[in-house]
Amino acid sequence: MEKIILIATSNEGKVREMEKAFAGLPVRLVPLSRIHEILPDASEIKEPVEDGATFMENACIKARCYREQTGLAALADDSGLAVEALGGAPGVRSARYAGMHGDDAANNAKLIADLRICGEENAAAAYHCALVLALEDGHELTAEGTCSGYIRPEARGTGGFGYDPYFYLSDGRSMAELTCEEKHEISHRGTALKRMKVQLEKFLRTR
Repeated sequence: MEKIILIATSNEGKVREMEKAFAGLPVRLVPLSRIHEILPDASEIKEPVEDGATFMENACIKARCYREQTGLAALADDSGLAVEALGGAPGVRSARYAGMHGDDAANNAKLIADLRICGEENAAAAYHCALVLALEDGHELTAEGTCSGYIRPEARGTGGFGYDPYFYLSDGRSMAELTCEEKHEISHRGTALKRMKVQLEKFLRTR
């Protein structure tokens, strides 16, 4: 019997990465965009206020919020970019750095503009990801992952999403130039998902 897990995001890029990571497990992942398939009254579900100071705090807020409203196990991700020259910004505001949530073009434009003001051409940076799976009985599984690199002012690649075209790895490629398989192997979310999968497998064996 498959276990239903609500993915607390409508970001299709994240959904694809999570579905790939958990392939083979006896689980059915249902993103928020398709929640009506299992909960016809899903229109009444409210989005949480993500006011945590860290990625893990925000992931907890989201997972608990959706679990409490739906009664389903809820998997939440909070991730983003931290740039040393900007004092760790955009940080937990990565998705709304330019003001509007999820506007990748505006967020990237602001990031590069801010770095130019600082006089940084190759700025050390790291992607961070925190995952929380809030289970129906109140238990929670957590995992984190990090990927280090640097930000350059020119975009390269057409894959990925968010800041990927400007985030470069030590081999000179941007995150947006990687295949899905390559990205999953080294990315912050890929690392966190692998760690979460190990915990979820153990949990499922006890049930």
